[in-house]
Amino acid sequence: MPHSRVAVDALGVCTIILVSLLVLAGLYCILYLIYFHTKIRGQGYIQLGYFHGPWIIRITFILFAFWWGFGEIVRLNLLRGDGRLLNALSFRWQETVCKCYIISSLGFAEPCLYLTVVFLLRASLQKSGTLSQKWNGKTVGYILLFCLPVFAVQLILILAGPQLKKNHMSRLPHYFTSPFVRSKNDVDVALCTYPLLSIFCLGLFAIMLTSYLFWLGGRILHLVINRSLQRRVYMLVVSVSAFFPIRVLLLGLTVKTQPEHLPFQALAFVGFVSFFLCIGMGMAMLIIMPVRDSLALKKISERDIESRRRLSDEQHETVSLIANQSTLGGSMVSSPGRNSAASTKRGSISFRTADKDETSGVAFVELSVFSPSQHSTPPGSPQLLRWPMLPPSQAQGPL
Repeated sequence: MPHSRVAVDALGVCTIILVSLLVLAGLYCILYLIYFHTKIRGQGYIQLGYFHGPWIIRITFILFAFWWGFGEIVRLNLLRGDGRLLNALSFRWQETVCKCYIISSLGFAEPCLYLTVVFLLRASLQKSGTLSQKWNGKTVGYILLFCLPVFAVQLILILAGPQLKKNHMSRLPHYFTSPFVRSKNDVDVALCTYPLLSIFCLGLFAIMLTSYLFWLGGRILHLVINRSLQRRVYMLVVSVSAFFPIRVLLLGLTVKTQPEHLPFQALAFVGFVSFFLCIGMGMAMLIIMPVRDSLALKKISERDIESRRRLSDEQHETVSLIANQSTLGGSMVSSPGRNSAASTKRGSISFRTADKDETSGVAFVELSVFSPSQHSTPPGSPQLLRWPMLPPSQAQGPL
């Protein structure tokens, strides 16, 4: 077997592996979105509904990616070369498969994926529109509506292209309109190609949508004040705006090569990887990271509510303790020669009368903030705060 044939088959195997990874990542994103949806609905976090509003559009984006990946597997020469795997299909059926691939991939899946990215970015500029389920339905309708012109043009070019070339464009090479060529090794094998007119139509669509995406990204970057979000939006806009046009350019270069040769398959594979990265970036930036940030915000909100509850309980206990101490302190003013037993047990503020000073002969009132003894201060302790007790005739009333 020639070395080029081995390399072509290796690229086909790599394509199948990458599509499998894309499917696994898409299934993970769908389960992640469903988990987040149940968390919001089940625990009543209505505030996070804004971040979860376009969840149907996100799932639609993943389904478009599945459809595109399936088409990339169908077009592989690995399934056709030397009559393997698809040998049971007639040449007419293989020709139909190639036509359907061009219409579904270049006319439907890729434009819809690009449009979905644009609408998901545009949703971040809306304050409350994404909270409504109607927004998801309307957005799906808008995506299909804006994709309809590209789909119609591709359909006309593929179905009516050979007839137009025969009658009006006979001088044009076959690669302008033909979505397949007959294999040189086996006349019963049809190999899929990319018609130049179809690529040109997709390129015009990419130019218009990329221009709008740059304008939209500029508005978002102007409004976002978080540097992390700014870097995220910048990476998404630049990567999507670069990967999709690169794919269109590489597909355009394949028209001068033979589908059975390595240059064609290498260009087609690099174009596939370019759009694969575009889809992966969209999944990461528009699905996984927003849901992850929302779940982190939910955990912070739960911790904040718990801390506020604890603080409220502590403040309530403190106020209750102060009120009890004030009530007990007001009732613990003892008469001369007596002390309150409750005051000595709790360590509350207490008042008591002391004996007359030996030098002055004046009776004093002592103030204790601790738990003094019932009759006297322990030896060696500091002197308590006291003031002279005036006779009733000299006492003043309350201020």
